[in-house]
Amino acid sequence: MKMDPTLERTNDVAPSTALAYLDPRYWDERFAQEEHYEWFKDYSHFRHLILQHMKPSSSVLELGCGNSQLCDNLYEDGITGLTCIDLSAVAVEKMKKRLLSKGYEEIEVLEADMLDLPFSDECFDVVIEKGTMDVLFVDSGDPWNPQPETVNKVNRMLQGVHRVLKPNGIFISITFGQPHFRCPLFDAREFSWSVEWSTFGDGFHYFVYLLKKGQRSSDSSGNAQKVDMPSISLFHDELEDEDYIFRTNIDEMECLN
Repeated sequence: MKMDPTLERTNDVAPSTALAYLDPRYWDERFAQEEHYEWFKDYSHFRHLILQHMKPSSSVLELGCGNSQLCDNLYEDGITGLTCIDLSAVAVEKMKKRLLSKGYEEIEVLEADMLDLPFSDECFDVVIEKGTMDVLFVDSGDPWNPQPETVNKVNRMLQGVHRVLKPNGIFISITFGQPHFRCPLFDAREFSWSVEWSTFGDGFHYFVYLLKKGQRSSDSSGNAQKVDMPSISLFHDELEDEDYIFRTNIDEMECLN
């Protein structure tokens, strides 16, 4: 399925092609203009799926925070041990100023690459990302057989996440990537986590993957478990324009139906 080129966008910073998402300059320019944007719905839509896996004492790392308010929302729900990273220095500086203006001084915001996490081993209870890993799939080619470069980048990211998670820590991935594309990557033999997933959204459903370190079954493959999976249809009245652009520019969308 291809994007309708006549689709009117409400967000004037949306690129004409998804390949722009791979360019760091695009993000710096975008974050310089844009104060806030939520990929794949806001916190209220998936709060019930993730908050139960965190405690007030949890140390949480958010990958690719951009200008999302996810960390604000978690903080307001009592999760104060938050560290946020982004590759864009512009996003990091604006995020720092916003959080300080709210008095959320405990949240640490760092400029860092999710492919090269600058943290020691086993230092976070939870790692969370929302739409960040999806950028790695923009030029992945055939979704059933992604290009080796894409697989290598995804593996680097997952290896880093697995490394910084404490024993029994949880990686939460919020995405539109379907299980038959994501689970083979999550379920690589080098990882000790179990894989579960559930969905949220109306019409088009987004996916929440819960990867629980140290809880993999002895049979090292095919252990992904579905939790409350409704049927999927492609559109609904509340689709955000740029989410639509992002999805339809990535080849995974060819296989949704």
